[in-house]
Amino acid sequence: MKIRIKFSKTGDMRFIGHLDLMRCFQKIFRRSGIDIRFSEGLSPHMIMSFASPLGVGLTSEGEYVDIEIGVSVSSEEALKRLNSQAPEGVCFTGFTEVEPGKASKAMSLVDAADYEARVEEAALFSGEWAGKAEAFSALPSVMVDKETKSGVTRADIAPMIHTFEVRSDERGPFFFMRLASGSSANLKPELALDAFFAFTQSDVSSSDLLIHRKELYTRLPDGSFASLGSLGKTVTV
Repeated sequence: MKIRIKFSKTGDMRFIGHLDLMRCFQKIFRRSGIDIRFSEGLSPHMIMSFASPLGVGLTSEGEYVDIEIGVSVSSEEALKRLNSQAPEGVCFTGFTEVEPGKASKAMSLVDAADYEARVEEAALFSGEWAGKAEAFSALPSVMVDKETKSGVTRADIAPMIHTFEVRSDERGPFFFMRLASGSSANLKPELALDAFFAFTQSDVSSSDLLIHRKELYTRLPDGSFASLGSLGKTVTV
């Protein structure tokens, strides 16, 4: 049975790199008693695939990891077991069954991600940014220096910005971004924010903000977005 697990990564866990997080999850799965399957061969390892590794320093409530299990366990019981073994800063919030096969792997499905970015010092947030964010998102082209595997290249990130706007809640104003994410096109929120601050000629940079990933999405045939968690079904035993 193929399972998609949703989890959050907050607090000091934002400083834990992806490889260390993988090792942490291996221990959580072993101690939880969930019958996770292993690969075959001379060096068997847990069948575990993360949808989109989160950058160091970012928090999130919309992370996903796919596993395969041999013995079925209900979503309610699985979440109880996993959270009983999770360190502070990791909370498991979803445990759903998904269709097997390479086409349903979370990593290959990711097309976009939602982010919230808040200025660490509220006084730094400019009241002019809301209007400028609207102007920025309407630009036909946004040229930046983008790091790739082959080096630094000049790239237009405008097509990778689905939404860039200022919103507000009880905690105050913040940037909301929906950006391209995945293997075909991927835009880091820091790059989008720094491009905006360059556009506004502001002294603020992405390093002055706390960035939080809200959700990961796949694009449906009709062009709309669906969260990875919505593609599965609750496990009942």
